[in-house]
Amino acid sequence: MNRPPLSIPRHAAWIGALLCASAVLGFAAMLDGYLHAQHPLGLLGASGIPRALAFNLLGFVLPGVLLAITAVALRARLPDMARRSAGVGVWLLVWSALAFAAQGLLPLDPSDLDGAQSRGHATAWTLWWIGFVPGALLLAAGLGRVAAWRMLAMLMAVCAIVVLLLAALPPVLVPGPIAQRIALGAWLLAYIAVSRGRGSVTEDLPS
Repeated sequence: MNRPPLSIPRHAAWIGALLCASAVLGFAAMLDGYLHAQHPLGLLGASGIPRALAFNLLGFVLPGVLLAITAVALRARLPDMARRSAGVGVWLLVWSALAFAAQGLLPLDPSDLDGAQSRGHATAWTLWWIGFVPGALLLAAGLGRVAAWRMLAMLMAVCAIVVLLLAALPPVLVPGPIAQRIALGAWLLAYIAVSRGRGSVTEDLPS
């Protein structure tokens, strides 16, 4: 028997997404010369940048933790008919969210983009999308045969493909900063959908 949805994890996804988006927009507006079309998100939290610590906390760490909580909560609510791959996919989504949070703990060093500190940030970013893409696809495959969850499965598959293409495309086709922001938007949308823990709005209606 499935457990009832938990309100805290469901709200955690929205809070995490709003924190991340607000931090990106707000801290970018306060940083002279920062352009969304030209600069990566990590620059807002780079060493030596004003208010970097606050951005890393509000833009990376807290959203990542909140979205990891969202994914863990989904694991307890997967339908009995879901394939085992759905459970594996959920844990990869947890990994992706924690890797996102790690970007705030491993800030870029703008004076040495090839140094160990910057490589740590780049590694966390890579683990972020490498965890999400197979995780979302496995979750979609595991839920695809459950009618009430099919909408969620389809959305997860679409978001996975979007993130994969934008992370793998050469920057000459889509500028890196633009691709990064679109991929982030698709990623946040996926976790908001996951927070519902179901694929059909009819499950919200009283019986």
